[in-house]
Amino acid sequence: MTIENKLTASVANAIKTLYGQEVDSKQVQLQKTRKEYEGNLTVVVFPFLRISKKKPDATATEIGDYLKQQLPDIVERYNVVGGFLNLVLNQNSWVGMLNQICNDPDYGITPATEASPLVMIEYSSPNTNKPLHLGHVRNNLLGSALARIVEACGNKVVKTNIVNDRGIHICKSMLAWLKWGNGATPESTGKKGDHLIGDFYVAFDKHYKAECQQLEAQFIAEGMDPEAAKEKAKNEAPLIKEAHEMLVKWEQGDEEVRALWKRMNEWVYAGFDETYKMMGVSFDKIYYESDTYLEGKEKVEEGLEKGIFYRREDNSVWADLRDNGLDEKLLLRSDGTSVYMTQDIGTAKMRFEDYPIDKMIYVVGNEQNYHFQVLSILLDKLGFKWGKDLVHFSYGMVELPNGKMKSREGTVVDADDLMAEMIRQAKEVSRESGKFTDMPEEEADEIARMVGLGALKYFILKVDARKNMLFNPAESIDFNGNTGPFIQYTYARISSILRKAAEAGIALPEEVPNDVELAEKEKAIIQKLNDFKATVLDAGNNYNPSGIANYCYELTKEYNQYYHDFSILREPDEQKKVMRLVLSKAVAKVVKTGMGLLGIEMPERM
Repeated sequence: MTIENKLTASVANAIKTLYGQEVDSKQVQLQKTRKEYEGNLTVVVFPFLRISKKKPDATATEIGDYLKQQLPDIVERYNVVGGFLNLVLNQNSWVGMLNQICNDPDYGITPATEASPLVMIEYSSPNTNKPLHLGHVRNNLLGSALARIVEACGNKVVKTNIVNDRGIHICKSMLAWLKWGNGATPESTGKKGDHLIGDFYVAFDKHYKAECQQLEAQFIAEGMDPEAAKEKAKNEAPLIKEAHEMLVKWEQGDEEVRALWKRMNEWVYAGFDETYKMMGVSFDKIYYESDTYLEGKEKVEEGLEKGIFYRREDNSVWADLRDNGLDEKLLLRSDGTSVYMTQDIGTAKMRFEDYPIDKMIYVVGNEQNYHFQVLSILLDKLGFKWGKDLVHFSYGMVELPNGKMKSREGTVVDADDLMAEMIRQAKEVSRESGKFTDMPEEEADEIARMVGLGALKYFILKVDARKNMLFNPAESIDFNGNTGPFIQYTYARISSILRKAAEAGIALPEEVPNDVELAEKEKAIIQKLNDFKATVLDAGNNYNPSGIANYCYELTKEYNQYYHDFSILREPDEQKKVMRLVLSKAVAKVVKTGMGLLGIEMPERM
């Protein structure tokens, strides 16, 4: 039982003993004592005043006396400030905390059980007409980290992806390949499949814009209003008409169109797999819109029969959400083709059949806030038990200081290019700072990979997901400050200390003896380590990976100050030396676990 659990249970007993009324220990609020007051942990007594019938300070004093008497091995003394009971923990408590942290192999992690809720988390959601880009990087890193964190909070988790593999945007790439591809393949061009198909998407856009400009000029010359001419040109351009014809053929199951679609998508999937592997991202189940859109159409037809939706004269199908404070939402076009909302309904139906989902979390940018507000209402109307409570993990945009790093189109930053550049910069910065001296090239490359990707992941994940952010590659690889490399370097430093201790024949005990003397700085680090489990739970409950990122930084920053102020291997007192090594090992253990939840690897040396 942890010290916090012992204290909350004892406070509950105090209420029963002193005031004759039982309370659940879960009602006891225990928090870290504010820096301006003496103490380590604080009991909030205000919820118990209606039971005690006494003033806040008197109630706090009586509970403090009870705790000091019942838990002399934990509570050394207490003070009361404005109704808050501040507890000063004794020496044994700190050593006990440290030993508990060291001896728990899964410290900070709550294992799932058979009865644990099943949470499905959707992230990535790429289109098969282009490579993953900077926006996808933030999405994948957030989704993957969230999945690990939610699982670490005792839930069962299914990581899922929905691939947008159909629609007009896919047909644009296919049509461009037919017209200008000359049979190009990833093998013949030496390009990753997703990059090759992305090039044809760009080619379509280039030729389409040229056609639009030509038609627009023609319509204006014929006397049409410029705005009307521009809109008509967009719809009348031969290329867009051909793309729409191809989409209709696809939906009708045309063998030739379907064969080309399958071939080009396979090129893209192979490219995606490489990108996901480098990023350290994986999925338990992948859904494809080409499968789910028909399921969605069936569900919409079912909603029509039940009177949930209605059909207009042009044969389009709509949902009237004005009673929900929203507007009317298109679900099927007049030609019977589906929209994204219909596809999301179909995907939800398939997922609900595949898994007994208790909670569904969609990791999607904030530009889709309205979409998920509508989807939640529609799923609830259609009878999905989790529809009303679905979670849209909404995140902000991410940009680079100059808008791009390296880009094929001049506007989009490819994920592959970004990761390769981060690894290159990590190697360059490490070499300049002398960190790869006398290191084999293969090991230097591996560490550069860990540091470069760690810098990218940490810089993105340390920011509150709801905020827009500016990703600065150079700033992210700084070995000082709130960065991934700073935390990784601290971990490598501790690993080096522990290696040297082992080489010197210093054996670390299973438990540090209670009589070892602790400095206030050491108590502060132990208390910080003790906060880890609560930090993980908070990050999971509030869908906030940045909480863990910033905890890891604060812990390593505190340890680095300690390392600067205290001797470890050169400490003459053997008992203190061993305790400091154990403390260092505990810091490394917690940092590795925390960074691991973010998907960041920790090098043993740097």
